Amino acid sequence: MAVAIVHFIRRRPDTYWLFIILFLGWIGALVYIVVEVIPDVGLLRTSFQVFPRRRRIHELERAILDNPSAGNYEELGLLYLDDGDFSRARACYDKAISSRTDSIDPFYRRGVAEIELGDFAAAVPDLERAVSADSDYDFHRAVALLAHAYAQTRQPEKAESLFRQATKISTSSETYYNYALFLHAQQRNEESRQWAQKILDKRPTMPAYQRRRERSWFRKAYALLAMLRLQAK
Repeated sequence: MAVAIVHFIRRRPDTYWLFIILFLGWIGALVYIVVEVIPDVGLLRTSFQVFPRRRRIHELERAILDNPSAGNYEELGLLYLDDGDFSRARACYDKAISSRTDSIDPFYRRGVAEIELGDFAAAVPDLERAVSADSDYDFHRAVALLAHAYAQTRQPEKAESLFRQATKISTSSETYYNYALFLHAQQRNEESRQWAQKILDKRPTMPAYQRRRERSWFRKAYALLAMLRLQAK
């Protein structure tokens, strides 16, 4: 039961599982472990990738001292992005771009880092460069992030246009959520509710492993819907 409760707190699956664990005791905990904990073992592969990634980061940090090439900085920047170290990722792309500007990828990746750091004004020109070269870049995420950056820099007309373009071709929860936030900021609450609900509507048809990966977006959608309900009262 302790294992089941700790896992529930960390992973936050459906709330009804907590009642099953508490009211059915060890039987409920065992059912929870079979249905929720064991399938999560497959996600541990992502965690195991952290160690070789960190090792490669250290290797590149040493290599750059002797060979500060654009390629080394780009690879290190991507590893920092994957590791969630967005400030260092941005610094790496700054150095990669200063010596080579024939590729849109470092501009796009720097834009991603700037979005994560909340520097939307800096992200706009980087993402614009990527989108102008390839509007489908990174499976349409580039145009969706540019729409989000426009929304955060008070350019609602541009944001609206790109969000409409992105949502026609992408089913990304990130895109849907950012569009819902934009609509809420524009006081278009009913539309915001509809797009937040679209995130949750995808859940029943998702494979189990994908539902686990999307849990953070489900929680954000639930929170936004709850806020919209309170404001409607």
